[in-house]
Amino acid sequence: MTLFSIARKNIKKNFTNYFLYFASMIFSIVIYFTFVSLKYDTTIQSASDGSPKISSAFSGASVVLMIFVAIFIWYSNSFFTRKRKKEVGLYSLLGVRKKQIGRMLFYENFLMGILALIIGIALGSVLSRFFVMILMKVMGYELLSQFSISLSAVINTVIVFMIITLITSFQGYRLIYRFKLIELFHADQEHEREPKASWITALISVILIGFGYWLALQNLLQSKVWASLGYMMTPLVILLTVILGTYFLFSTLTVALLKLSRSRKKSYWKGMNMIGVSQLLYRIKGNARTLTIIAVLSATTLTAVGTSYSFYYNNRSNAGAANPNSMMFIAKDGGSVKKVRDLVAKSADHELRYHLSVPVIEMKADMSGLESVFSNGGEMAFTILSAHDFNQLADVQNRDEKLSLKANEAVVLDPAYMEGMSPKYVGKTITLKNKQQKQQVTFKELHKFNVLNQRAVYTTIVVSDEVFGKLQPKAVADMLEIYGITGQDKAKTLTADIEKILPDKAKFSSFYDTYSKGMEAFGLMMFMGGFLGLVFLAATGSIIYFKQLTEANADKGRYLILHKIGVNKKEIRKTVAKQVGFIFALPLIAGIAHCAVALSALSNLMQTNLVIPVVICMGVYTCIYLIYYALTVNAYYKIVTNIK
Repeated sequence: MTLFSIARKNIKKNFTNYFLYFASMIFSIVIYFTFVSLKYDTTIQSASDGSPKISSAFSGASVVLMIFVAIFIWYSNSFFTRKRKKEVGLYSLLGVRKKQIGRMLFYENFLMGILALIIGIALGSVLSRFFVMILMKVMGYELLSQFSISLSAVINTVIVFMIITLITSFQGYRLIYRFKLIELFHADQEHEREPKASWITALISVILIGFGYWLALQNLLQSKVWASLGYMMTPLVILLTVILGTYFLFSTLTVALLKLSRSRKKSYWKGMNMIGVSQLLYRIKGNARTLTIIAVLSATTLTAVGTSYSFYYNNRSNAGAANPNSMMFIAKDGGSVKKVRDLVAKSADHELRYHLSVPVIEMKADMSGLESVFSNGGEMAFTILSAHDFNQLADVQNRDEKLSLKANEAVVLDPAYMEGMSPKYVGKTITLKNKQQKQQVTFKELHKFNVLNQRAVYTTIVVSDEVFGKLQPKAVADMLEIYGITGQDKAKTLTADIEKILPDKAKFSSFYDTYSKGMEAFGLMMFMGGFLGLVFLAATGSIIYFKQLTEANADKGRYLILHKIGVNKKEIRKTVAKQVGFIFALPLIAGIAHCAVALSALSNLMQTNLVIPVVICMGVYTCIYLIYYALTVNAYYKIVTNIK
């Protein structure tokens, strides 16, 4: 019997233990192959008009994925090699040389890598069409029937994963020489000591995390701490304090809490609680580093996916805020205005909801009287709109706001207004001026929206009809042609035809243009974030799975004794579920907490509500995480009860 055939038999024998690692490898290969395929995919290139940003985005994501998968496979492989110490020791005792044992383990890992590569590329080839459809859907492109498998993608994937497999296989070979025979046979009987509980370190962990959270939730532009530490250094301080605090939380605070629960005799001696608490107490400190890594990875994954999905989720509302009208442009000549009117009227796919010609004037104002982070006290240009035209536009846009302004009263419309950063308008008086006239206005209200599309106008000030009539004759006036149509998110052809007619100085803006660009950018970001997040989730779930299986093999003798003295399998399963649940829950709760703070900070900075998309992402992540938990409990239970 050759070493190669022994390696093949070992894979079959241990396939149950290897399965999740094997499945995670296949999943990683499928995602990597998909990303590389999409880089070269002719369907997407045709739909995006050969946009280079898609190719570069997938190239960058592929590199990140490649590095992460390499680290994950490296870690998992060393985990399994250490797990088989006793088996390796038996081979050594029977006279098999370390060189031959190393070669056997090399063959095992290499065979699994090759098998995973073949299955991964095959599945990736089959699923590529489906992934292309998903990407085109989220980016708002029309689906095309053209499809092909890229040979370049196949070669790229084979080379990358062959290199990773070879490196990890050599690593397994090298590890054999680090084990001593006595250590191999006593691997499962390694002496475990009860960790000491330090309430001081536990308190430090809470302080570190609390400080990191507090720092993250500060107002960036107003915080003295951010200013003193520096805007480049502060994020690193936050990262360091939160990671350090999380490690101390798992290594000391959990130990202290477990010891505290042990002191509560009534619950401690109830059922199998004593066994579960004791197992966790002795092993939690050894698991602290792994749990910290998983918590940080979970937080990173949730933050990245939550952010990308939030942008995608809010794309329509953001496009609507920037373009409250379907189309708008400055009328520069009567000929082009008539051509646009005819195009819209003849469009078979869209019905005209409204068409208004609205006069606006441009004037400047001294900003020295307004407090603003961005203003240095100089002049700022404003677009002036009459109250009558505002009310007319508000009505056709189905807004409830109606203005009634008298004398010098004014209302500012600023959809980009940010509390604490933008000027404090309400109650302040400014002087509008040009070369021929000046006019003081006092801000009565602030509305965080506009009734005009942003590209063609500045921050808009609505004044009374009396003041507007007074200013218009001696000011730079523009006539805005404003359209509202049905199906504005599908107005690709109509928008393109109008853009051909109008000159650049018309400053044509449309809902479709902003919406489609957002769909393309945020759809691509969400697609990559989602799939990278799934790979990270698969890796983190697998790491806990491997760790728990190792502990299950070490605990077999203890559970066998419990079973012999009368503990039934139902009670054993309940204990296992609680014990594994504690290990799974710690990094998940910490990861969600870190993510919630990070996204709250982002929400405060952007001054937008991210609750719904973030809750959806957290819900999906938790559900998949629970699947890993269920698989781990089932595998652990089978090992400790000797069920095959």
